[in-house]
Amino acid sequence: MTQTAKIAVTNQKGGVGKTTVAINVAGALNARGRNVLFVDIDPQGNATEDLGMPEAYDKEPPSLFDCLTDAEKREYVTQIIQEHPEMDVLPSNIDMTAAEPELTLSRRGGEQLDILLEYVEDDYDYIIVDSPPNLGNLTDNALYATQNILIPALAESTSKRAFELLFDHVEMLELDYEIEISEVGVVANRIDVRKNQALEMVEWIDAAFDDVPVWRVRERADVQYALEEGVSLLEYNPESDMCDVFLDIADGLDSQFGFEETEVRA
Repeated sequence: MTQTAKIAVTNQKGGVGKTTVAINVAGALNARGRNVLFVDIDPQGNATEDLGMPEAYDKEPPSLFDCLTDAEKREYVTQIIQEHPEMDVLPSNIDMTAAEPELTLSRRGGEQLDILLEYVEDDYDYIIVDSPPNLGNLTDNALYATQNILIPALAESTSKRAFELLFDHVEMLELDYEIEISEVGVVANRIDVRKNQALEMVEWIDAAFDDVPVWRVRERADVQYALEEGVSLLEYNPESDMCDVFLDIADGLDSQFGFEETEVRA
């Protein structure tokens, strides 16, 4: 059996469609027959809501916060995982807003998600972690636990600085923990082909990341409509041309992690 592939979808810059990419990649992996656990470690809980689970965000303890910050409550993780038609979901919770300072005080504070996932990872082919849009303790946990990153970025000049900050932080984390964090790809997201700046930025991303895949997702209203229905684009409108892009991402990930070729579910 191929070892569980763990990927953090991360970019310290907000508003890049990080959660949208994470959900649709998870949906595409599911369409390829993979068992996926989606972990929403972002205290804002956008993915939890976008996957149709707003009640989980406000649920009483135990929650993801308790499992991350209290060693005696880690075993509860199996109880708080929610079923979704396309994936299992470890939802965020309003209590996660207190996680950053709690993890700062914790021994091995950057390793808590990794320890937690040991309880469940053998049940899944992929674990996709949607990390917060900042470089703090929770993002460190996502990076350490997965040691693989998929980077969504907008096709605009501000992305250059965001890449620089992210990779500076990754390099520091690699030195601190003596690990190696790999880029599995970049998703140039919400591309408006009518804008020259967007096309020029995509060319820059292609050149800057010539050693990893770069996928191009164009602006499509159906992507947002799908989230409003609590599903991925592949579930909402399998005829959308962007479904092929997300399936290409899933195919590329399968190849990188050594999964056998499989037919896409109808």
